[in-house]
Amino acid sequence: MEPWELTATAARTMLADGSLTAEALTHSCLERCAEREAVTKAFSYLDPLLAVRNARRVDKAYAKGVLHGLPLGVKDMIDTADMPTSHNSPIYDGLQQGRDAACVGIARGEGAVVFGKTDTVEFAAAGRRALTRNPHDPSRTPGGSSSGSAAAVADGMVPLAFGTQTGGSTIRPASFCGVYGMKPTHGVVNSEGAKRYSHTLDTIGWYGRAPGDLRLVAEAFRLFGVETPVTKGLKQLRIGVCRGPNWQVASLECCEALGTAAKRLEAAGVTMEEVTLPAPFDEITAAQLVVLHGEGRGGFLQEYLAAPGLLHRDFHERVENAKGITPQQMLWAYDLAAECRKLFDALFPGLDAVLTPAAVGEAPVGRQDTGNPVFNSMWTLLHVPCIGIPCIKGPNGMPVGVQIVGPRFGDAALLDVAAAVAPVIDAG
Repeated sequence: MEPWELTATAARTMLADGSLTAEALTHSCLERCAEREAVTKAFSYLDPLLAVRNARRVDKAYAKGVLHGLPLGVKDMIDTADMPTSHNSPIYDGLQQGRDAACVGIARGEGAVVFGKTDTVEFAAAGRRALTRNPHDPSRTPGGSSSGSAAAVADGMVPLAFGTQTGGSTIRPASFCGVYGMKPTHGVVNSEGAKRYSHTLDTIGWYGRAPGDLRLVAEAFRLFGVETPVTKGLKQLRIGVCRGPNWQVASLECCEALGTAAKRLEAAGVTMEEVTLPAPFDEITAAQLVVLHGEGRGGFLQEYLAAPGLLHRDFHERVENAKGITPQQMLWAYDLAAECRKLFDALFPGLDAVLTPAAVGEAPVGRQDTGNPVFNSMWTLLHVPCIGIPCIKGPNGMPVGVQIVGPRFGDAALLDVAAAVAPVIDAG
């Protein structure tokens, strides 16, 4: 096995015992990039010499943090001190802020090797699409907006990468690319230094190739309770199956993934039960869109005024309130979200997690359609933690995942559940 093939968890063990160095792992990842980047196009910025210098600096460090020596891809709307942050926008082409975003600074402080910038949909929102292709089929999207991050991890270019989620931009690409993804509880990871779209929705997340990889990053961010895992056996778990208010748009492979995951868990001894969300959830998707577009008016006003000719039409429409969002609608959406958060949290601790779709189906053909976020956006508005888990292959041989969801600030417990159920759900 080449070093680039290792999960972050396996690589960390070798880095800790001295059988692998950060520089050797980085060189291996760069070799993988040289082989695959022309096809996958995961990176908007990659300087091999800089990546190696960052690795050597880590190898020389006295303290060894939880991410020691692990190459990390950073979504190109999150600032990095030593690399440009373009946001996939001509307005910021080549811009280098000279300061790390909070999440990058924390990762660097915990020993991660900041490897390169992964391509994204413009401002992680709309407009221009990433050039990235799905590594399983280059004719298909890897999803968006964390396009390059999910693809880079799936294609072995890096073991870890940062994404963000405002609608479905972390969990949906995880499903399309067949990797593990985590969207933590809203606000537990400092988003300073990442482009702001919606202060109610924007959440820093991350990708790995195993549940343990996700836990490493959670440990770096000191998520509540993550330092004391509480392991339950499969037969002690109670998981609710939730189709949600948008089940009518699920493809056949989406239905198969959810049903297969539930059957596999039940056969392994997990207690499964159907969960029907109460009536207020029928409008939760509409509420998320109101918040998204309502807060997006201010999110792109600066660019609208400073460089209107370089700003994509999508963002002009947001600033100009093309959707006609009213203050009354905003108040309604905020109030509905608050009500639904309490209703969902009340399902716990009676349940250990909720199992629900991660995407409508397989990754669409082409780059323009990055996929429907409808199975993600409600959970983003609810501020709850979500973990994407690979499950099956669809009719075109593409990955189709599921996700497990927990209550707000239940990130640590959800990681424990993921560690138990992932080997059952992800039979491949």
